[in-house]
Amino acid sequence: MKKRWFKKSMVTSMVGALVLSGVLAGCSSGSGEDGKTTITVWGMGEEAKSLPKIAEEFEKENPKIDVKVQALPWDQAHDKLLTAVASKKGPDVLQMGTTWIPEFAAAGALKDLTPHVKDYPELDPKLFFEGSVETTKFEDKMVGVPWYVDTRLLYYRTDLLEKAGYKEAPKTWEELKEAADKLADRGKGKYGLSIDAKEQSLSFMFARQNGAELLGPNNEPNFNDPKFVEAVEYLNSFYESGAAPKEELGMDIIQGFRGEGILPMFISGPWMIKLINDQAPDLKGKWATAVLPAKENNISALGGSNLSVFEHTKHEKEALKFAAYMSKPETQLKWMEMTNSLPATQKAWEDESLTGNEYYKAFGEQMKSSQPMPVIKQWEEIAQTYLKSFEKIYRGGADVQKELDNFDKKAEEILKK
Repeated sequence: MKKRWFKKSMVTSMVGALVLSGVLAGCSSGSGEDGKTTITVWGMGEEAKSLPKIAEEFEKENPKIDVKVQALPWDQAHDKLLTAVASKKGPDVLQMGTTWIPEFAAAGALKDLTPHVKDYPELDPKLFFEGSVETTKFEDKMVGVPWYVDTRLLYYRTDLLEKAGYKEAPKTWEELKEAADKLADRGKGKYGLSIDAKEQSLSFMFARQNGAELLGPNNEPNFNDPKFVEAVEYLNSFYESGAAPKEELGMDIIQGFRGEGILPMFISGPWMIKLINDQAPDLKGKWATAVLPAKENNISALGGSNLSVFEHTKHEKEALKFAAYMSKPETQLKWMEMTNSLPATQKAWEDESLTGNEYYKAFGEQMKSSQPMPVIKQWEEIAQTYLKSFEKIYRGGADVQKELDNFDKKAEEILKK
């Protein structure tokens, strides 16, 4: 499964000489004897393996620019970026996980794109989903451009829900719980909803649906607020009633989704569409996607990736031209075909390949009410700390209010760092 939420721990900045030499070796952009300018682009994870193909298309339109792509594993990328910042020798364009933006923007590593919008209108923030633009901002600067996005919504077995008395997906929290309990009542070893307890955004997402503000106006934590507490109690109720399994079942979600439907509903991102179609063709016509059920709203978490221009690039014009090319609707649609990554530019969502696809259509709707996690550098540590508290609640039976009081204090300490 592709990971798009970039839940990588913020590791230390100490890197060895071997890593340093590897970074510098990947930064050899410049002008060659043939008059061409070479720019280096760093891409992360699986998606980066497809970047050379799209770079070739860019080179055809810009014959005086060569693009050198370096693919970095996510678990190495953070350290290499730290080294690039320290040495001021890095790529010209780099992929940024949305949660990394505050850290590297604060370090002065990412160029403010705001002054360049007039010359490269494809970078205009008005062209993108509002939530994705939020992830590119630091203070009063736009230090990246949305590249691809993803959000979370509901996957469900239409046939099994219909047997349980539902002709369409649950639309409210109450309906979701009721449907999950009915599906779990099918017998021992059957459940209604798979809740990934290790997914750090899930509780925060449900809290927002309940009207909770995660952080106050001065970034003070609100994690023991009644609305936040109520949302966690709601999620925990699925475990308490047996509608969601507390333990690992020794199977992946697609195994649980197919056949008898041990796990007939789950919340996940767009990459699951291809996985289900490829690995469970027997389910054709028996499953669907839907926007999340609502309480006060149905806000989902927004993830994805941005493209930034390195502050110390020696080829600003060429780097900006590449970022602008990657932001064109037609380029983002090609990228979706290659990687199943959803376009960040709104214009692309008018294309038939998305509007006419029964599975992707719901993602376009959900994007209208999706928000990123708070764009602060301490958020990663706060989210990881929360998972420990949530485990004490759903697995250990801890009192929700008391545990969230403790978590709120820990979050306050983290925010003071």
